[in-house]
Amino acid sequence: MPFSTDPFDDDKLHEECGIFGIIGNESASAMTALGLHALQHRGQEAVGIVSFDGEHFHAKHALGHVGATFGSENIISQLTGSLAIGHVRYATTGETSLRNVQPLFADFDFGGFGIAHNGNLTNAYALRKKLVKQGCIFHATTDTEVIIHLVAISRQKTVIDRLIEALQQVEGAYSLVCLCKDMIIGVRDPYGVRPLVIGKHANGYVLASETCALDIIGAEFMRDVEAGEIVILDGNEIKSIRPFGASPKKFCIFEYVYFARPDSFLDGHSVYEARKQIGMELAKESPIDADLVVPVPDSGVPTAIGYAQESGIPYEMGIIRNHYVGRTFIQPTDRIRHIGVRLKHNANRQLINGKRLVLLDDSIVRGTTSVKIVEMLRAAGAKEVHMRISSPPTKCSCFYGIDTPEAEKLLAHNHTVEEMAKFIGVDSLAFISIDGLYRALGEDSRNNAQPQYCDACFTGEYAIKLTDFMDKDNQGELSLLARGAT
Repeated sequence: MPFSTDPFDDDKLHEECGIFGIIGNESASAMTALGLHALQHRGQEAVGIVSFDGEHFHAKHALGHVGATFGSENIISQLTGSLAIGHVRYATTGETSLRNVQPLFADFDFGGFGIAHNGNLTNAYALRKKLVKQGCIFHATTDTEVIIHLVAISRQKTVIDRLIEALQQVEGAYSLVCLCKDMIIGVRDPYGVRPLVIGKHANGYVLASETCALDIIGAEFMRDVEAGEIVILDGNEIKSIRPFGASPKKFCIFEYVYFARPDSFLDGHSVYEARKQIGMELAKESPIDADLVVPVPDSGVPTAIGYAQESGIPYEMGIIRNHYVGRTFIQPTDRIRHIGVRLKHNANRQLINGKRLVLLDDSIVRGTTSVKIVEMLRAAGAKEVHMRISSPPTKCSCFYGIDTPEAEKLLAHNHTVEEMAKFIGVDSLAFISIDGLYRALGEDSRNNAQPQYCDACFTGEYAIKLTDFMDKDNQGELSLLARGAT
């Protein structure tokens, strides 16, 4: 299995996207930029904001981080109005180019309509082919544009009814924030796979992917948008409708393992406390005699704290992370592949020399970064390295808004735990069990008949139809579409 030659490729499952919307605030675009800054961990490739000032819609889209574009007062001053929505993107469908940067915006006969989407539609390609035959002209390669066209061709009278009719035709995972001239609309798919929360701010309301985006602007968390719910915010009140019927709840369990910020509160749980509980369960399930508990920063920190508290083994920062490395720092080549990991992480040599370590990380994808981190620890004098992972083995791809490699490229898909340990070079390797993960979230165990969470990346049990991906004839065209070649 070859190493990545990109020193910035930390071999993680990449976050999907982050969405934000606000109404009733004269500094709506500035508040949106701040909210997106708090959600930057969910997408670092592109950012966009659309606002409305009572007469005109204004939009700005850019590649890169939030601060690089919206840190400018000149840019913010052009996005006038008391309503705005925004989006940070990590591409799970479509190429990374300005035409795919959200929020998407269109002018309809009822007025302007903007939409920002976190998730992935699993029948977008099938719908796209149908819409093209009907004469629709697509400008982007992202699945979100399908919703725009479905709204456009709807014969329903109100924008809400048009949106409902459009969403009744789509399959997959989605949380949406939409902007019209007099309202902000929030939607969660009937399974509630992706998060969306509501906050109160001064005289208006806020929608965001996570509560950390409410905190940064001083908004008060009210509640989660419920699975299958549409909330309509007009500045004065919140209206709620549930037009999709009941479905079993399938919130993404990996939000607690890795994706969400630890200071967020999602779906009834503190993310930080959930990760600590995962570490405690790991210590119960997979104890080891060792000198130090060491996290792979930053995502492994809360889990390592929990492991240390339960096991009684001291917690130490045996790996130090450099937070100031950017992708423009150096062009990766084969000659620097072996030092690439040190651009982000370095062993705390004096602390770990001669010590037996319990190394905590959130997941193993291809295993390439794990190999390099273990090599770095051994070179720094670690006597033993025992790796503990706060998720079950990732054996299957995600089709609901997380960018995962094909299943064949996942280390756990093709190897036993013992084979993985040998490949990575650790003295022992253990993953939390699927029941242990559920226990950490307050469940007795995983109910095999009706699990509460989406855990398909571990179990291969996909609750939502995979229409596009089950059609073998689509595979070549889907690959081209994902690269923006169609």
